[in-house]
Amino acid sequence: EKLVRMADLDLKNQSKADQEALIERLQKGIAMRTAGGTNLYLMTYRDPEPEKAKRVIQSMVSIFVESGMGASRKDTDSAKSFLAEQIKIYEARLEEAETRLKEFRLRNIDRQGADGRDVASRLSEISTQLEAARLQLREAERSREAARRQLAEARGQVPSTALPNLLAVPQAIPAGALATPEIDARILDQRRNLDGLLQRYTDQHPDVLNARRLIADLEEQKRREVAELQRRAQAAANAAAAASASRTATSPGESLAVQEMSRMLATAEVQVAAMQARVDEYGSRMAQVRQQMKTAPQIEAEAAQLNRDYAIIKKNYEDLVARRQAAVMSGELDVATGVADFKLIDPPRVSPRPASPNRMLLLPGVLFASLALGLAFTFAATQVRPTFGSGDELRQKTGLPLLGIVSAII
Repeated sequence: EKLVRMADLDLKNQSKADQEALIERLQKGIAMRTAGGTNLYLMTYRDPEPEKAKRVIQSMVSIFVESGMGASRKDTDSAKSFLAEQIKIYEARLEEAETRLKEFRLRNIDRQGADGRDVASRLSEISTQLEAARLQLREAERSREAARRQLAEARGQVPSTALPNLLAVPQAIPAGALATPEIDARILDQRRNLDGLLQRYTDQHPDVLNARRLIADLEEQKRREVAELQRRAQAAANAAAAASASRTATSPGESLAVQEMSRMLATAEVQVAAMQARVDEYGSRMAQVRQQMKTAPQIEAEAAQLNRDYAIIKKNYEDLVARRQAAVMSGELDVATGVADFKLIDPPRVSPRPASPNRMLLLPGVLFASLALGLAFTFAATQVRPTFGSGDELRQKTGLPLLGIVSAII
């Protein structure tokens, strides 16, 4: 019965009688004899299906080999099976925890700075940057005031026969002068994350595509903010340059020194406008971060809970994997140190030629039998339904007058 279950021979059995008949056939069909020694045995089984015969012998060999296992080996196999099931369960839980953690980070990606810093760290950083920008603004304003004083002093000493004055033209503010450190840090963090994902997944993986989409969105946001800062700074510079030009416009007799100082004053006005735009931007960011701090405790608590659940599940998963490996090593040690009652010398195989019947005898026998049957069938057919070759023979056999013959022309 164990052999029937192992070889899947009971799939087509409909009743208990079919089961008993199958067992009876197996008992009669499986042959076992010695093969060149007292400790070597050969098992054979014949069946119209070669794979079925091989499966029966393979299952029979497995039964013999497993019968030599001790109770400790069976317990080890049971423990490994239990650990494998538990590992599958915790692996599914670990994947769910990783998915929840990833979704949480994606939902709150705008609250994460470089290296995953929290809102308080970002507030401190922006505050430092704002103070530095204010200091640079004060320095630029003092430079502008110094340029104004020098220009006023130079105008009081310029003769009326000097060269014509050239109005100072405000210079365009380069994009590099307007920094967006927060967005740059987020872009750098996402690129590092993308590099890590590309080491594990392909380019078409959903996480890789999502990371690239986030990088593209951040770069587009950076371009918009830089354009807005340039617009503000340029507007302020144009206004400052116009005011300076109105103050420095004189008769066509100013000297080159006055013209040069006018250019310096215009440049100082542009720098003050750029610094003022930077101070305004940092002030806006600080207001946004302070607004985010109102919900920061709840988000930090949720993040701590997710991280704690993930750490616990991961630790349990790693412990189960380590215990399974220890169980596998213990089972291999038992096999190495113990002596099995049965060993497989030659694996089950199916002969490429059928075992029976003998085709060299079967083919001539079938030929002669078919000829004999054909002759016998023909003779029986002539006796059951006789035919006549001519009209005279028909008239003689029946004794009836023959009225005519219908010929068949092909």
